[in-house]
Amino acid sequence: MTKSSLSTMRTHRRSFLAKAGLGLGALGVVNAVLPAAESSRPARGFARPSRFHLGTVTYNLAQDWDVATIIKNCAAAKFEGVELRTGHKHGVEVGLSREQRAEVRKRFHDSPVQLMGLGSAFDFHTPDPSKLRKDIEAAKEYIVLSRDVGATGVKVRPNGLPKEIPVERTIEQIGRSLRELGEFARDHGQVIRLEVHGEGTSQLPRIRAIMDVADHASVGVCWNSNPSDLDGEGFDHNFGLVQRKIFSVHLRDIYLEDYPFRKLFQRLDAIRFTGFTLAEIPPSPDPLRVMNYFRSLWLAYQGLL
Repeated sequence: MTKSSLSTMRTHRRSFLAKAGLGLGALGVVNAVLPAAESSRPARGFARPSRFHLGTVTYNLAQDWDVATIIKNCAAAKFEGVELRTGHKHGVEVGLSREQRAEVRKRFHDSPVQLMGLGSAFDFHTPDPSKLRKDIEAAKEYIVLSRDVGATGVKVRPNGLPKEIPVERTIEQIGRSLRELGEFARDHGQVIRLEVHGEGTSQLPRIRAIMDVADHASVGVCWNSNPSDLDGEGFDHNFGLVQRKIFSVHLRDIYLEDYPFRKLFQRLDAIRFTGFTLAEIPPSPDPLRVMNYFRSLWLAYQGLL
């Protein structure tokens, strides 16, 4: 660039600043900031990396997709992982043979999509001791399946409070069940993720009480983005009750205005969360378009787009 061209460019910049009402005093700031901004811009696109990861739950967007379709669609939409909810078309269930489990593991391993976990429906609040024992043992089978297919853990849940049983006793029972599962999961290189779920049990003070009873490093919380997260003393207080135990996050449609999703992302970033945030959203006849929009808003809420 010639000296004449450089001089002309500087003159145009001063003229722009004056017209914009910034004044020539701002020129030094602009000169200092522009080179740094240009040098920090990613080589491709505009999005910067997030501290945490984006994935989907097969409930409900991907409930009718087989494993190949899950991998294809998640890769196309830049979703990094998936939690396979039981009972869906993917077919990753405890009935798989050793060879079939190895095949599932290989298909995800050879793809850009991580099989981050399995989503079960075990809940442990039943007052029936025989059913409780059956559910605990069935959950252990799921933990073994999760290990075999290359996932990192199993999602379980509370699903209510039996009216005929004192609340404190049910909380104690769920917590003790989780402690037993945590021991088993640890021995298999897995974790247990307790979804914030169920009438009465989705209250964060009760989830905290369950965690206190479980008291195990391999047992944590799957934050579920429920409207009840705002109950009682409010979102910040409720988040703080379990923030040290959040292992994963389920997200509803994040355009909804009944929930502080931007604040959720800020709090997750503040605790240096590095796990998965998973879209748990309705099906669509144009799923890739929905997933692309979801990812863009997910990035924008973090100030990364």
